[in-house]
Amino acid sequence: MYKLNVTTHFSSAHKLNGYEGACKNLHGHNWKVRLGIKCYKVDDIGMTIDYGIVKKILNEIVNELDHQYLNDLPYFTKNNPTSENIAKYLYNQVKGEINSEYCKIAELEIWESDKTSMVYFEE
Repeated sequence: MYKLNVTTHFSSAHKLNGYEGACKNLHGHNWKVRLGIKCYKVDDIGMTIDYGIVKKILNEIVNELDHQYLNDLPYFTKNNPTSENIAKYLYNQVKGEINSEYCKIAELEIWESDKTSMVYFEE
């Protein structure tokens, strides 16, 4: 078994609705995103899935959030833009785009700072 990781980043602003701390106010993050893909076998040339394909898919999805006020985006008008919900949103968006018989998304991790991250995965 193999686990491929691809990392990218985006910048955005948000505020947490219903939260009583400082994050209830408008603020921004330079988010780091890591996608982990579990692969069960390699192809004839010894590759699991092409990094270039995965990077393209992940970057297209992340670019939709880049330099946006997350609270105004349709998904986040119904779901508070917490790290948990952002990680789940990105995971589900990527999940629909990875079409490999032998590779499945293992997890998606986002960092809102150098010291804090959230991982979303399905069992």
